Amino acid sequence: MTTASAPGKIILFGEHAVVSGVAALGGAIDLRAKVTLQDLPGKVLIETEDLALSGFSMDLITGQLMSSDAVHATRYVSAALREFEIRDISVKIESDIPPAAGLGSSAAIVVATVTAINEHLGLGLSRKEIASTAYHIEKRVQNGLGSQMDTALATFGGYCRVTREVQPIDLPQLDLIVGCTKMSHDTFSEVEKVQRLKECYPDVVEPIFQAIGAISERAVPLIREQEMSRLGELMNLNHGLLEALGVCTRELSELVYAARNVGSALGAKLTGAGGGGCIIALPQTGPREALMAALRQARGSAFAVKTGCEGVRLESDS
Repeated sequence: MTTASAPGKIILFGEHAVVSGVAALGGAIDLRAKVTLQDLPGKVLIETEDLALSGFSMDLITGQLMSSDAVHATRYVSAALREFEIRDISVKIESDIPPAAGLGSSAAIVVATVTAINEHLGLGLSRKEIASTAYHIEKRVQNGLGSQMDTALATFGGYCRVTREVQPIDLPQLDLIVGCTKMSHDTFSEVEKVQRLKECYPDVVEPIFQAIGAISERAVPLIREQEMSRLGELMNLNHGLLEALGVCTRELSELVYAARNVGSALGAKLTGAGGGGCIIALPQTGPREALMAALRQARGSAFAVKTGCEGVRLESDS
């Protein structure tokens, strides 16, 4: 039996503008997806109970299902198994990361699966090769949409600055509060919507992208120097620019303003593609209960995360 786990991620700054090559900044978080492989002659079985589903199992050979959500939820693991032409295996998926929320759930599952396969079969892949393989698997499943940031953070952990390439950055950890709308989002349609807007109004949208990129660059030294008040101001600026691009919903805005006003956050913004999913809030020092209560009163769920956390690892209980 072989078990590997990988972290989710948060985009701190730079959503949507990164598609046009300006800087974005992301960090691995302390929520993880865990994948366990075990030999199972004659079957390819994928099981989970922790992906916001009622629980299911699916045999890829016989096609036997216990849930109609099985095909969608296991598509990343299925693609990884096909990539390495693996049969006679049982795969169990467990995850703390909310799915379809912009927190890198799919990338974490793919990276954990590839890492477990690499160990189980003794393939000798390096971390760089694991990240590359996982990126191409996720991109293929998502019809060309996979993000290098997501799979890089799931593999290496820490922080990454992304333009046309992924560059690791050494920064201290941050304590953030995540507010989740409990509404799934479609990353492809949100990215497509913003790109259409850019095509119609390039002289308007391009300066917005450049401003978002400048915020990403300015954020790096502020995190390094722990200038939390100024970092919060940049979060608020970044959110306003994302609202101008039309990717913020009423539910996201309610969480953002509840965090800033009732919750007294230093700053708050959506994270990810928008259209649903999550916001992040930078709390003041001291108890976080008021901030988390404010998010729940605004009809969201709330939980604390740390950024800049460990990347993929083999679990000792494997």
